[in-house]
Amino acid sequence: MKNRPLDHHGVYCISLGCAKNLVDTEHMLGLMQAGGCGLTETLGEAETVVINTCGFIQEAVQEAIGTILEAAREKALGTFRNLIVTGCFVQRYGYKLTREIPEVDAWVGTGEFHRIVEVLSALEAQKGPLFLIGPPRYQADHGVPRIRTTPFFSTYLKISEGCSHRCSYCCIPRLRGPLRSRSLDSLVLEAERMVADGVKEINLVGQDITAYGRDRLERGGLERLLRRLVKVDGLAWIRLMYCNPEGITDALLELIEGEEKICPYLDIPLQHVSPAVLRAMGRGGGGESPWELIGRIRSVKRGIAIRTTFMVGFPGETEQDFENLLRFVQETSFDHLGVFSFSPESGTRAARIRTGIVPKKIAVERRRKVMQLQSRMAKKAKQGLIGSVFPVLIEGYCPETELLLSGRTSMMAPEVDGQVLITKGTGAEGVILPVRITEAHPYDLVGEIVS
Repeated sequence: MKNRPLDHHGVYCISLGCAKNLVDTEHMLGLMQAGGCGLTETLGEAETVVINTCGFIQEAVQEAIGTILEAAREKALGTFRNLIVTGCFVQRYGYKLTREIPEVDAWVGTGEFHRIVEVLSALEAQKGPLFLIGPPRYQADHGVPRIRTTPFFSTYLKISEGCSHRCSYCCIPRLRGPLRSRSLDSLVLEAERMVADGVKEINLVGQDITAYGRDRLERGGLERLLRRLVKVDGLAWIRLMYCNPEGITDALLELIEGEEKICPYLDIPLQHVSPAVLRAMGRGGGGESPWELIGRIRSVKRGIAIRTTFMVGFPGETEQDFENLLRFVQETSFDHLGVFSFSPESGTRAARIRTGIVPKKIAVERRRKVMQLQSRMAKKAKQGLIGSVFPVLIEGYCPETELLLSGRTSMMAPEVDGQVLITKGTGAEGVILPVRITEAHPYDLVGEIVS
């Protein structure tokens, strides 16, 4: 397909799913702008709508389908002309989508999104419907145009693509391909460019950032990257998202201890604590139990906030397994925690398990119990922060009221964690200021700027 001029073309993008997917959307925005497209802020102004989808679990699949059908209804009303769907949902379900949702003009898989301008050009020439899907091998680097959609002071840096783990419940390797790490120099160049544009906080993302460099048979790749990034002038916070438990090395903890720019924060999806359940999940092969891992992290004097996720209702999870999980949550007192009920995803090994099936009703109830316990534990832990002073990144006025500023401590990630509501003092958006905590709630804190 050859590109045609797109100067008059207006495109509206919808991004679903995780931060890693958002980075792909931002690259598509950059590519389209570089290709001459006009980008719109509302669907009503657009000639073409692009929906970048998630397809990791059934909840994400249902969200994708609902969003696509809603857009298809708008297209039928004449609101816009072309509908393009990209991302994991497309990669997962393949050619059958053309039969199920014929209103879509182009389907683009995870390994082809960089061809978005070709797709737009072909649709303008009335060559459609199109279906571009192939092995997910593409990887964007610092040379690929990107328009950041996050606040000017905070962004995501995708350090790798794909995953080479073989968790029995997960279809990500099929949707995203094997692990492919970007080069150190490419990542540092992009980080320097973003900081020059005003970024204060960079959140490192990937399917497993602790595996960075292993595809090149390198050990300690994440640590080497961090040693380079902390030298970037003007960068204040570096946050580690999506860390595999087996990748939390002593060297990594020592870096967090000794480098102030690295946020005292680790996002580690533990999934469970039962050895039997973890084996069935294809996890927990490192020899260190979750209790031992958390003990090692908590031994760091700096005090590291931990975000984790658990899966309940996995086939074979007994009542005793679940009780052990509850005890672990109570004893550990995580700073941030999310829980999923097991969903048998087609194409995964776990979907083929026929014994030890946990009824959905029981799995949902187990999820409720964990979240209820976490709420109590989080509130209790946060009560202990009252009176303490923390650096807070000011994000602007609170979405609920312009009477209060809001921000985050270095122990809170954007979007997924809580916020600090500021009742006294003023500060500019994107500035880090000391805030004394005056109130604590299960997820949010309240404080005053220290003059």
